[in-house]
Amino acid sequence: MTNPPLRLTGNPEADALLSEDDNALLIGMVLDQQVPMEKAFSGPLVIAQRMGGRLDVAKIAAMGEDEFVALCAQPPAIHRFPAAMAKRIRQTCQVLTEDYDGQATNIWRDARSGDEVKANLARLPGFGADKAAIFTAVLGKLRGITPEGWRTAAGYYGEPGTFRSVADIVDHDSLQKVRETKKALKAERKKSSPDTDPAGRTDP
Repeated sequence: MTNPPLRLTGNPEADALLSEDDNALLIGMVLDQQVPMEKAFSGPLVIAQRMGGRLDVAKIAAMGEDEFVALCAQPPAIHRFPAAMAKRIRQTCQVLTEDYDGQATNIWRDARSGDEVKANLARLPGFGADKAAIFTAVLGKLRGITPEGWRTAAGYYGEPGTFRSVADIVDHDSLQKVRETKKALKAERKKSSPDTDPAGRTDP
């Protein structure tokens, strides 16, 4: 079955990879932290290009840590924190290879509920409850992966008609609305708790 086209980066080639490859979409989610969304979700294409044109999860898992860090850190680096995020991506690829036959789709394919999808995601390196909830919403809203209770599992991010996360981005206008929501939330939370990240995450 063909996945619906995604429009997360403004780069047709990067968006095509995200649309076609669940591994790329998952790795984009790993990178979606402390950088613009377009930068994060363009990362899988950059990695693929530097690996000869294919995003090969098994190959990443088998690479030496220093080698993969160097690949991700070469200019332009894939992230504001290229070394930390390269290590996290490599760990994620190792889990995919060892536990899911190298396919992110297998994380949620047989899940019987939204809670099971979220729990599977939360066990991945670099994921926690918040990021797992966002990606559960991404799967439901953008991928049509809607097991029973998925909106409840996604919580805040699963609510319809909102512009709260990457799960709500379908075009340039919605991307800007999501950015405005994030900016407003960050400002609001900074007033009440100046040292807290709006998504409850810390530097990698």
